[in-house]
Amino acid sequence: MYAIINISGKQFKTHVGSRLRVPRQSLETGSKITFEDVLLFSDGKDTKIGNPNVKGVSVNAKILTHAREKKVLIYKKKRRKGYQRKNGHRQWYSEIEINDIKVSSTKKSNTKSKAKVATKTKATSKKAKKAEE
Repeated sequence: MYAIINISGKQFKTHVGSRLRVPRQSLETGSKITFEDVLLFSDGKDTKIGNPNVKGVSVNAKILTHAREKKVLIYKKKRRKGYQRKNGHRQWYSEIEINDIKVSSTKKSNTKSKAKVATKTKATSKKAKKAEE
């Protein structure tokens, strides 16, 4: 069973027990977080694709740590001009562990379709009565 979720604009494939490095979350270390922005869910037999999200599916996780990635070097140069700039950047991330993928079973009711059928029969019976008169 796995799910593809959207966290801060980035997509991650998750399954129970996996650890992910995601963009920094504002909650404290040790706190629990729920992601309801599930784009795809698969339980091995059936796959549900969201439009844009899958309804009734959520992913629960626990925040383990907050840290910074390795430095990414940015180097700019314009040839033959003597222009060179070197810069670095370290991005913050949160390491999370996926605890649970919850699926709520929702049954679709046919009340709307029954209501439409009932209104159509009433409308057609009114037209039939007018035609008879």
